[in-house]
Amino acid sequence: MIIKEEILYSTGSTIKQYKPAEIIFSEGDPPNYYYQITTEEVKLNNYNDEGKEIIQTLLEDGQSIGESFLFMDKLYPINAIALTHCKVLKLPKNNFFELLKEYPEICFDMNRLLSQRLYFKIIMAQNLCSQSPTAKLRVLMDYLKSSQEEQAPYSFMIPLTRQQMASFTGLCVETAIRTIKTMERNKIVKIKDRKILY
Repeated sequence: MIIKEEILYSTGSTIKQYKPAEIIFSEGDPPNYYYQITTEEVKLNNYNDEGKEIIQTLLEDGQSIGESFLFMDKLYPINAIALTHCKVLKLPKNNFFELLKEYPEICFDMNRLLSQRLYFKIIMAQNLCSQSPTAKLRVLMDYLKSSQEEQAPYSFMIPLTRQQMASFTGLCVETAIRTIKTMERNKIVKIKDRKILY
């Protein structure tokens, strides 16, 4: 969901630039702003007890960051970190709620977006219970490909690194790499110039 930049600016939004690996907000911070990416990429993550990174989602141009937490009095359970040099619009929480009252169609779009993200979380939570690395990676690939019109085999290039795929599925990166090679031998994926086609 993209809220038009002119609407955000008209309701009090400011823009901030972030460097790669710079923190936008941290686990434990209060959600005081609506954030929307104008350029490049951001990841939402946290870390398990062993310090292993778990990527919750990757976000890019036009997408909002952590907006669901504005609707409850809870601290962020995740971190938002710039993956690249990026620009992010920041709108104070109270201004954001006023914007939703003024533009009810944005509220409808927000509900659709939250539903899509909840669906992804449920799919991935079920996936974590699987013991099969191939099954875990296929569920992730199926979800990523599901929004594409073209569904033929090998028609979709997975937009994630092997490290990111491991972090999404709870696998170690070595297991993800081995499994992807096995999937290639079994003709589930093709690898071309190190890119995974599914």
